[in-house]
Amino acid sequence: MLASTKVEGRQVRHLRVRGRIGGTAARPRLSVFRSLKHMYAQLIDDEAARTLVFVSSQSPELRAKLKNGGNVAAAKVVGELVAQKAKALGIERVVFDRGGYQFHGRVKALADGARGGGLIF
Repeated sequence: MLASTKVEGRQVRHLRVRGRIGGTAARPRLSVFRSLKHMYAQLIDDEAARTLVFVSSQSPELRAKLKNGGNVAAAKVVGELVAQKAKALGIERVVFDRGGYQFHGRVKALADGARGGGLIF
C-alpha cells in the first residue's frame, strides 16, 4: 500500500508541475524519469508534441561504459550525453522537469551532468 501511495503522489506532483511549465522549440523541456534500474532523459518540444532527444542508461553509447544503470554515476553520464546531443542540435537553453521527484540523488546528478555538458537551466 505504501509503494502505490508513493507512486500516486509522484504522479500528482508531476501533473501539477506540468501545468506550469512547457517546452518550446527554442527552449525544450528536459524531462527526467527514473526507475529502479535505469535513468531516462528526453528533450521535448511541447508545442509540436515532439521528442527532440532521448537518452537512457540503456542507450548503446552507454551500455559499455556503465555497469549499473540505476545509480548516481549513471545518472551523471546520462545528463552529459543528453547535453552533448542537444548541443549537436544547437540547443543550449532548456526547462528542467524533475518529473515529480525530489531534486536529490540521481535527479540532481543528471541535472549536474547536463549543466556540466553545457546546458543552461
